[in-house]
Amino acid sequence: MPLKTALLVPGDDIIEVAQGALETAGLQPEPSDILVICESPLAITQGRIVDLDDVHPGVAARILCRFFNFDSSLCNPYAFQVAIDLAGLPRILLALAVAMPGRALGRHGDFYRIAGRQVTWIDDVPGNLPPYTQDIVLGPDDPTGVACKVAAALGCGAAVVDANDLGRVEICGASPFIDHDLLVESMRPNPQGNADERTPLVLVRTS
Repeated sequence: MPLKTALLVPGDDIIEVAQGALETAGLQPEPSDILVICESPLAITQGRIVDLDDVHPGVAARILCRFFNFDSSLCNPYAFQVAIDLAGLPRILLALAVAMPGRALGRHGDFYRIAGRQVTWIDDVPGNLPPYTQDIVLGPDDPTGVACKVAAALGCGAAVVDANDLGRVEICGASPFIDHDLLVESMRPNPQGNADERTPLVLVRTS
């Protein structure tokens, strides 16, 4: 059940946002429910956004971004420079060195496993909606901690999830005792959408 909210901005309290959205929808969470928080909107409330004007791509970013496909968030020098700033150039170079032979063998994901989850969660400009179309959105800070706080406040399970229209789902962080497999399958159809639905929260009813 996608939950509509106002446009989220830095400084919003995600617990208050969730409580208001549930009240507006006339929903009372049950203990077995899972309140899903989409990772990019959560990161925005935490102020984890970088204005393009504040990013100055270096030579490494301008060269290395060319190794990524056009549909990757790291395919432009601005996002790649942010990745370097997050992980450090030595770690990025190590990730590339390991990933290149693996890719030749048909194995994928090595770069992100070594570069780190925060690099994986970077959302580049084309993936963002107004008024964040000139920003790079970082991954959320402490998604597991946030999920646990939300769960305690609402009396149900909670999880921070990265999902898209391609059927890819990653649980970035979750409160204890939730069924991860069930949650992934519930979010695979991407019920919150990737357009301007303004539904950054989803209530998954498991019973």
